[in-house]
Amino acid sequence: MSHPLAGPLVVVGAGPIGLAAAAHAHARGLPVVVLEQGADAGSAVSEWGHVRLFSPWSELIDPVAAALLGDGWVAPDKEAFPTGAEWVAGYLAPLAAALAATGSVEVRFGHRVTGVARRGRDLVVDAGRDSEPFALHVEGPDGTATLLASSVIDASGTWGSPNPLGTDGYAAPGEREYGDRITYGMPDLGDPAVATRYAGKHVAVAGTGASAQNVLVALGRLAATAPDTRVSWLVRRSDAGFGGGDNDQLVERGALGKRAESVASSGLVDRRTTFRTTAVASAPDGRLQLASADGQVVDGVDEVIVVTGFRPDLAILSEVRLDLDPVLQSPRTLAPLIDPNVHSCGTVYPHGAAELAQPEAGFYLAGMKSYGRAPSFLTLTGFEQVRSIVAEIAGDHESAARVELVLPESGVCGGSGSFDEADSGGGCCGAPEPELFTLSLPH
Repeated sequence: MSHPLAGPLVVVGAGPIGLAAAAHAHARGLPVVVLEQGADAGSAVSEWGHVRLFSPWSELIDPVAAALLGDGWVAPDKEAFPTGAEWVAGYLAPLAAALAATGSVEVRFGHRVTGVARRGRDLVVDAGRDSEPFALHVEGPDGTATLLASSVIDASGTWGSPNPLGTDGYAAPGEREYGDRITYGMPDLGDPAVATRYAGKHVAVAGTGASAQNVLVALGRLAATAPDTRVSWLVRRSDAGFGGGDNDQLVERGALGKRAESVASSGLVDRRTTFRTTAVASAPDGRLQLASADGQVVDGVDEVIVVTGFRPDLAILSEVRLDLDPVLQSPRTLAPLIDPNVHSCGTVYPHGAAELAQPEAGFYLAGMKSYGRAPSFLTLTGFEQVRSIVAEIAGDHESAARVELVLPESGVCGGSGSFDEADSGGGCCGAPEPELFTLSLPH
């Protein structure tokens, strides 16, 4: 069924979820344009290409997308765990090429969306709003343009918007001033050129999640060849857990937690708990000094690595009517399912168009961006999101409502909202049998 408004379905982002959305739309005969600000498919994934994923190949390939790739594509070993770079090379890049080859899907690289609105309507105007197509303001290689769309799926992710070192959500005083010595995300310490920056240095690592654990493990390897390397681990809570360990059905995540715990317990790491950074300053020797709200100070810091999570960039959506949770900045209906303040375990039941629909009819958030500031997004969840959303856009309400998926138990306990209290230690969730959920989509 074609959409009554002018224009194609526009998908923002050519990452794993955006490309899966395009594949599902193509399968339903919908014209699609994918807008990606990077130069290639999965450009954000490529920025952490050295990191190995927790999920095996079997959970990283959308089945509809796999069918589109055809017989010429050699499927990877479904039990293997790829790195981000392998995910791009073995799946995302071939998928983007296959989509472009269909003739009904345009994949435009180097196109950055700067705003989404209704044509001729700002946020305030009611009159005729739903009868107008979306107008996407785009900066591309040939300049700026406006692209009309019948529907929009924003799957642009959150990678470009890391949380700051400052503990109250804003950059701490001095954080920007000394930004040349602060890295956000996971540097590739296996790259000799990158490793030189940190080898033999005093490195402060802020964050407690899987990304921070990856950094600790990498610094532990670096210290084996550069023994003067030392780490101050800045933990906002009174303690830090390491995930579900052997109880985590994401086996690689459980293994990472155990490796990180081993490094954190070694002489390499000085763990500073209840450390909430309030200032970054330069000491007389030119090295950095980090101050905490509780009076702690870490001196003599050469480099800082900030891995405190990400947040959605909502600036491009200022003229779109959204209903977002005031805490997580995720769709309001989805928020209770993913709020780390209230969930002791990270499992989220599968969801789709019903939970992700916005007051602006035809506009959806999907993928990591749909989670707002919540962590622990699984690719499988995103595949199911866009399957349901595209079905709804195509008018197949029955399929959109039939959201069925088996997700692994996370095995991770304790929410970020309890950072003033000691963690429960992880693994409390055990490893129960997975459940199959079928949701109802009201319309």
